Amino acid sequence: MWSADEVAGLCYTHYSTKLPKQGKPNPNREWTLLAAVVKVESAPEREACLNVGNLQVTKEVVAMGTGTKCIGHTRMRKTGDILNDSHAEVIAKRSFQRYLIHQLWLAASHQQGSIFSPGTKIGKWKLKPHITFIFFCSHTPCGDASIIPMTKPKDQPCEVVGRKNPTSHSADCSDNYDPVGPENKRKTEETASDHVTKKIKTVIGDSAFEVTERIAVQYVPGNQQNVQDTDTSRSEFITDGQREILTCAKETGLIGATVMDVYRTGAKCVLGERDDARRPGIEYHHVGLLRVKPGRGDRTCSMSCSDKLARWNVLGCQGALLMHFLQHPVYLSAIVVGKCPYSQEVMQRAVIERCQHISFLPDGFHVQEVKMLQSNLQFKHSRHAIQTAHANGKAKLVPCGAAISWSAVPEQPLDVTSNGFKQGTTKKGIGSRQTRSRICKVELFHVFQRLMASISQENLPESLREKKLETYWEYKEAAANYQEAWKVLRNQALGAWVKNTKDYLQFT
Repeated sequence: MWSADEVAGLCYTHYSTKLPKQGKPNPNREWTLLAAVVKVESAPEREACLNVGNLQVTKEVVAMGTGTKCIGHTRMRKTGDILNDSHAEVIAKRSFQRYLIHQLWLAASHQQGSIFSPGTKIGKWKLKPHITFIFFCSHTPCGDASIIPMTKPKDQPCEVVGRKNPTSHSADCSDNYDPVGPENKRKTEETASDHVTKKIKTVIGDSAFEVTERIAVQYVPGNQQNVQDTDTSRSEFITDGQREILTCAKETGLIGATVMDVYRTGAKCVLGERDDARRPGIEYHHVGLLRVKPGRGDRTCSMSCSDKLARWNVLGCQGALLMHFLQHPVYLSAIVVGKCPYSQEVMQRAVIERCQHISFLPDGFHVQEVKMLQSNLQFKHSRHAIQTAHANGKAKLVPCGAAISWSAVPEQPLDVTSNGFKQGTTKKGIGSRQTRSRICKVELFHVFQRLMASISQENLPESLREKKLETYWEYKEAAANYQEAWKVLRNQALGAWVKNTKDYLQFT
């Protein structure tokens, strides 16, 4: 099998050895985030039977991304030639789609080494059964997954989040809780002071809330039965925010712990969702809501990485275009997070539980029970690592403005961008093909079209055979099963999702 530390170490080594210095942060004053997709290939079934007890797996990074930025809505373009979202998780996912297109080309041209085998319908392919994919990110995704309680358990020498202390971090172990040091996700994320002023204590059963002017401190007693017997709906003395935290404590097992505050996310609630309370301490955020990434005075249309992971966990990582060629979506088997503030339960809520209730998805689509694990290994260019290295320095630390994309493809695997275009692009150059990222919408669309052109008409999938499709939007809409699944997901779970209007998708 594999462990969380093995996956993190593999990704960190790949970052250090395969990615160029260009696009990486200046370690004296900059930090960044890292994400990657790792292919795990076990021995085919026949070989596994011959080597029972000695099952070997190979692990390979097939896509990687770095980045912390996204553009505001006023800078979006209708030509599909700009990267709207350059957070590491999104860069890695788009790099993974580039890898998948290449693998489909290998399969369709009958070359060796493809991860796909023929499906049951003409023009359709399916992932080989002994291949799975792990998503790695050096920090918890922005948005809902980053709203983590800050706890101080009784008689505990260091801060932990969660109810268990793991003895193992292997892929088949579900208890993945680590004591970790404080680190914030984006520059806009912050933590509140733990200085306590005027306290007003409200007792609910055997649980007490101490609400202060600057922070709210909640103590959840060590007797678990007392907390479980508490009916949070009956008290007229607690606010909605306090009720959410108490409910969260009951569900996540924060028993015998003082919830001092929550780690904050800079991601903003979308229109149509209720807004954050922004009260002191634990009541600052509401949880489980859809959010958009923050912009500097220019609101973005980019959903938080937590929301995007929740979507990928139902629709797959391949996107609408590639569903034309795939019999089933390409799901992640596990998500591994590097050393940072982390809660197993919060990750479960953000990625799986918000969509777990949905029903009537088209054949092949489901809510994936993706495994969640955390590594003890810290990314060397994380904000916390850079802060620690320069604890006595006076220089202001800032997020790196560049993003790096890497895909396991034979031609031009690397891409370094800034502000949505290739690094070094001038205003005069915007609009030329030379300034486009290889993973922007229009470039991935053109690679998809070249894949189509390489396949004879009779071997194309039915959804593309003898169809007069021209624009990016038309090709996406023609992936009927994907669009039906997306409609079900929006109607039942992600109704306030911010969608780009049709005119932003009409390029060719």
